[in-house]
Amino acid sequence: MEPKVGIEVHREQASIPDKTDVTVTKKRHMAKLVFLAVWGPGLIVMLADTDIGSLVTAAQSGAQLGYKMILPNLILIPILYVVQEMTARLGILTGKGHGALIREHFGKKWGLLSAGTLFASSIGALLTEFAGVAGVGALFGLSPNITVPVAAAFLIGVAFTGSYRRVERIGVALGLAELVFVPAVFLSHPNVHQVIHAFGQVSLHKHSYTVLLAANIGAVIMPWMIFYQQGAVIDKNLTKSNLRSEKRDTLFGSFLTQFIAVAVVIVFAATIWAHHGGGSSLSTVESMARGLQPYLGNVAAKVILAVALTGAALVAALVASLAGTWGLSEVLGWHHSLNERLSANNAKFYVAYALVHIIGAMVVLANVDLVSLVIDVEVMNALLLPIVLGFLLTLEAKVLSAPYRMKGSYRVVATLLCLITVGFALYSIPTVI
Repeated sequence: MEPKVGIEVHREQASIPDKTDVTVTKKRHMAKLVFLAVWGPGLIVMLADTDIGSLVTAAQSGAQLGYKMILPNLILIPILYVVQEMTARLGILTGKGHGALIREHFGKKWGLLSAGTLFASSIGALLTEFAGVAGVGALFGLSPNITVPVAAAFLIGVAFTGSYRRVERIGVALGLAELVFVPAVFLSHPNVHQVIHAFGQVSLHKHSYTVLLAANIGAVIMPWMIFYQQGAVIDKNLTKSNLRSEKRDTLFGSFLTQFIAVAVVIVFAATIWAHHGGGSSLSTVESMARGLQPYLGNVAAKVILAVALTGAALVAALVASLAGTWGLSEVLGWHHSLNERLSANNAKFYVAYALVHIIGAMVVLANVDLVSLVIDVEVMNALLLPIVLGFLLTLEAKVLSAPYRMKGSYRVVATLLCLITVGFALYSIPTVI
């Protein structure tokens, strides 16, 4: 009988998991939960970065220049990450928004200047998003008098829910609709040889190339993104312990947004440019759909554009308008938080947010040339970069304590990338104006 007992004991012991393994498993599980809890500000701001303006700029680039804008969009990934990583770090470590830091360290006049650049960028973005919504509605015979007010009411309602996390989840869900361009790449059958050949083609001497390059840069790094992510990490109550997770969130979002932009360039290069050369110009969402229909099919072209542009427009309108009202509130000292419902204490913030949408919707209900508006807005963003990135680099060096500042080679590379971006923006001024 003894051996049997020994066998049973051995089996029982074998079934008991090692305490070390249990501890490691629990730590890994907790780390995943923490990461998922932190996940959001970087992702939503990057999905908003690929807004109507970015998608139309990428589409225009593909239709007019073929695959030449793939490489510039890939090069913009590290620049985009560096800028937004600095922004997240400033917000988490100081607990203050971008406008508040500028006002505190440079004075109210500089704060008002930063708020001015932010508002110009935010309003420009909001107008393009509403114009895009109107264009998508027109594809299906819906009047802008219906689609634009409905979009404005939806966006106002989302922000008034009294929960930042709810706003973030809705925004991310809307933004992920842009991934519909991924299957569109395969449907468009791009020429791989032409794609590879285009990597070596840079045409800075050509006006059309320079203007679209400036527009692509302006479509990737926008002032309202900096204000939004810095405010978002505060409203989400992220702390120093969340820094690494937020960096990963931002890095993933940087790759995702440019991956979508490249997909759009490829789709329009493989269809409109490949069959009609660089003379094609896109002036409306309907013209974009007509350009794609012979190659993707009537239904597929409309559905892909409708889903991607609607998702892009709504998430970007949400983020840009929040960034604008957050920045204005910070500079003027208004109480603001998405985690609080409308009250006398925060009424100025919510009223300003609602008015931005109402005024923007009214302006867009006048007939506008979407693509011309988009290109102008993105070029304006590029021209505002010297002010925006100048403040960001100065705050990072001045406000943060030594352990949390950029150091060594990373600091050199990050500063160099920002200066190159600013330098190109200044270089492009006489060309694009």
